[in-house]
Amino acid sequence: MAFTAKDVQALREKTGCGMMDCKKALTECNGDMDAAVDFLREKGLASQAKKASRVAAEGTVCAISENGVGVVVELNAETDFVAGGDEFKELALKVAKVIAKQNPADVDALLACKEGDQTVEEMVQELFLKVRENIKIRRFVRYEGKVVTYVHAGGKIGVMVNFDGDIDAESADFITMGKNVAMQIAAMSPAYLDEASVPAEVIEKEKEILIAQMKEDPKMANKPEQVLGKIVEGKIGKYYKENCLVEQAFVMNGDITVGKYVADTAKELGCDIKLVSFVRMEKGEGIEKRVDDFAAEVASMIK
Repeated sequence: MAFTAKDVQALREKTGCGMMDCKKALTECNGDMDAAVDFLREKGLASQAKKASRVAAEGTVCAISENGVGVVVELNAETDFVAGGDEFKELALKVAKVIAKQNPADVDALLACKEGDQTVEEMVQELFLKVRENIKIRRFVRYEGKVVTYVHAGGKIGVMVNFDGDIDAESADFITMGKNVAMQIAAMSPAYLDEASVPAEVIEKEKEILIAQMKEDPKMANKPEQVLGKIVEGKIGKYYKENCLVEQAFVMNGDITVGKYVADTAKELGCDIKLVSFVRMEKGEGIEKRVDDFAAEVASMIK
């Protein structure tokens, strides 16, 4: 079956693949458009498998909350060029909505979730066919309850905060308060919710470090153990203030803590509000990015 340049263009628009790939697909499939689409999908899947080892450290963090459900999900790509594209961001939003609606247990279960005629895995594969980069859903968290979400710097950081209490979660006052707390989390990156959330082994390790530091300090060497103990306790108190959300100084008013801000807001609104949990995701955190030595690469090619 013969095909024309218009057929090649139509296949390009349908799949987003390159001109030469589309021409080859139509040649292999004797001009059959549907068969050519399948051919490109199969080729794309094979190509994607080859590229799966490439580091995907760029991407976006999408956070949504609606109808008492909140979701934060990280979607990764290889380059910020692809990650900044509309189709990539649209995919992240679609994935977040699937998580909110279907509540998958983990990423593998999420990939198997169906939305319409496609699984989430097929959605990812479809975008891969267009951009030819390794795309991965890295992680997600889903909360139910009185949830507020916040996205910082166009997807660099996503925050979700879960509250409890008798306040209307749809009210403007609650949402404003929740956004302010979420912005605090984005800016100050607390490790724990409160003192009770800090594992005992973390505090013990911190004390060991502080004692070792004091032993190395000539000014501290001759101080009584009781005095050193009080100094350590004081520094542990500072650790709580720096690392626990409710103990942190509120960035919008340094005279009060975040816990006091939430309590004051609840008092003003005549209701009860309690911070329950939070999650902060930063795109690419913990992923070791590939560093290319262009000069060395060119030198090796010359040799």
